[in-house]
Amino acid sequence: LHLSIRRQRQMCIRDSLYASSVFVDHIRSLNLSNLTIASPDMGGSKRANAYAKHLGCEMVICYKHRKKANEVGDMRVIGDVKGKNIILVDDMVDTAGTLTKAADMMIKEGAISVRAICTHPVLSGDAYNRIKNSKIEELIVSDTLPSEKSPKIKVLSIAPMFANVIKNVVFNESISKNFIN
Repeated sequence: LHLSIRRQRQMCIRDSLYASSVFVDHIRSLNLSNLTIASPDMGGSKRANAYAKHLGCEMVICYKHRKKANEVGDMRVIGDVKGKNIILVDDMVDTAGTLTKAADMMIKEGAISVRAICTHPVLSGDAYNRIKNSKIEELIVSDTLPSEKSPKIKVLSIAPMFANVIKNVVFNESISKNFIN
């Protein structure tokens, strides 16, 4: 019986961990009125929808056409951003081209403010300059990768979430409360 339980535990510890609970707590602490969650591209719409449902707010999506890899050609927003405080949700930011273009476009279309969250801040090439010179008020990232200090970048630690998940696994408790869906 013990061997069987041990094997089951080993097979079940394949859940992915997401920084969503850390980000949701921070978003709530901002107390933003007219909050709208945005996906910077069609591929992130499922993630953005989960945040919007969890926070009880609207969602918009950016549609982009790429000229070539890492270069956005045309971008449009699907939904209304006028008079809204926008939070762009992404899993990873590499060159920050899409993110900054989306933020600038939303401000141009009447958004009050634009912030962004991302789990993995790769931030390669000219990313820091793009963020600095963009309309993004704040880029909120997790500490899964090291980031340079920047007045526009806020780093949130995911260590407490990992500690809680480890504790729950050890005591055979659910880890699902750590995630949004």
